[in-house]
Amino acid sequence: MLDSEPIYKASWQDSCRDLGFELDDHSYETFIGRPPSDCEPELAEHFGPQFPLVRFQARWPQLWREIAERDGIPLKPGFEDLYALLNKRGVPIAVATSSDADYTRFTLEAAGLANHFRVIVTRDQVENGKPAPDLYREAARRLGQDAAGCLALEDSDAGVLSAAAAGMRAIQVPDLKQPSVEARRVAWRVLPSLHDVRELIMAEAE
Repeated sequence: MLDSEPIYKASWQDSCRDLGFELDDHSYETFIGRPPSDCEPELAEHFGPQFPLVRFQARWPQLWREIAERDGIPLKPGFEDLYALLNKRGVPIAVATSSDADYTRFTLEAAGLANHFRVIVTRDQVENGKPAPDLYREAARRLGQDAAGCLALEDSDAGVLSAAAAGMRAIQVPDLKQPSVEARRVAWRVLPSLHDVRELIMAEAE
């Protein structure tokens, strides 16, 4: 939906660099789609006891907001057409995100989507984040839908695993990294863009 992963990547790598550590692309990719509360301790373990975790936790959100406020958060290609199709057909839509409520509110506003979704489930509203199924199960519950009848759109391995564990059909549209073998195994489809998702939905409805 949002092309926010490059912003997260820049804020994490720049924050590490400011603190005297180099977070390479491969190491960062292991954090994609997962909540910061899970990833931050792993980052500290990766760098060792000399890594100033508390300073990092204070620094990266600040950088993230600075970038988002300055540049905005772009929508992924094809999102507007896909949203219009689903809205026209009366398909209920929810957001299930690994971000907390404050960041989710900020990102949706920065992307111009503040009023687009009736149901928004954030990491701080469930017990376990992705790849656990909690977020998607709660989203289905709030929509009043059986999870087995829901379609999840994801860009990360953790998200696909989460949706599949909840019993949903998951489509992965890869972002900064290609799907893992495990994610490909559980995904219903792996498609190059949201344009392709829209075409698939239209074809399935015929």
